[in-house]
Amino acid sequence: MADARTRARVVIVTNPRSGGGKTARYGLVQRAEDMGAQVWMTSAEGDATSLARNAVEAGAQVLGVAGGDGTVSAVAAVAADTDRSLVVVPAGTRNHFARDLGLDLRDPGRALDALVDGEPAQVDLGVLGSRVFVNNVSFGMYADALLEPGYREDKPRAFTAVASDYVKGKQWVEARVDTPWGTVEFPQVVLISNNPYHLATPRWLGRRFSLATGRLGAIVLKRPTQAPPDLLRHLRGELRQRKRGVGPAGEGVVVWSAPGITLHGDVRHLDAGIDGEAVRLPLPVVCGIRPGALRVLLPKNRPGIPPERAVRLGTEAFGRYP
Repeated sequence: MADARTRARVVIVTNPRSGGGKTARYGLVQRAEDMGAQVWMTSAEGDATSLARNAVEAGAQVLGVAGGDGTVSAVAAVAADTDRSLVVVPAGTRNHFARDLGLDLRDPGRALDALVDGEPAQVDLGVLGSRVFVNNVSFGMYADALLEPGYREDKPRAFTAVASDYVKGKQWVEARVDTPWGTVEFPQVVLISNNPYHLATPRWLGRRFSLATGRLGAIVLKRPTQAPPDLLRHLRGELRQRKRGVGPAGEGVVVWSAPGITLHGDVRHLDAGIDGEAVRLPLPVVCGIRPGALRVLLPKNRPGIPPERAVRLGTEAFGRYP
């Protein structure tokens, strides 16, 4: 990757609005161009895919992406389909995919070091029909919050607006989910992730220690049949049970991994969030995974990599689940 002619064939697609303008705040355009890359900026929501495809047609051998997870997902799909390597620059708000790759979220520009001494790695991609997801597909409270007006500007207000009915047990997902322990009808929350999330230790809760297991992760929060619980307190209780070695299918939460997961039901569509983008999906919803579908170039120095002990504990904990 150190050859100047090779770097000239790198195109980085960036969403300048992501992360409150992180591209400009961290000087990412200048830093990328100084390393021989071209930077193409999106001008409207949803055109990252077109820019990435145009870059490949123009001769780009490496694609880069700087933006939120929705932009990353769009460019990653093109990179996988065209057998291009992808450089991920964490310039969004959450940057979950970049975080789980071990990248430095405090200084997004350090990810550009991959253009000089990048280490290739193959990672999985989640698939839902023709769509690709790098993080997750969600149904329930989070998906509803995405549909609230002004979600991007005030996320706490959007969550507060939809949370009440879920907390009271008056709102749920109009679908059924088949799990290794039977079918869960009308759950409150369904989260299907590209590789399983770590649930064993609080410090690393919600991290993915591997993006190459070839399996989806699933977390289903059941609809309460008695007095409605506090959802967060209920989930914490289930996680404490898991730490003590209690089985993976508690009274309120079901957690497992599989190469494919399906939601089915009697309604025609479900509202969902795919990598933080609101969509409406026809039923049945069939999620799968493409093992090793995406080649990423990673800088050698990645301060976000969890310590080996945490990874081992997470692997052992998840080994108890199917």
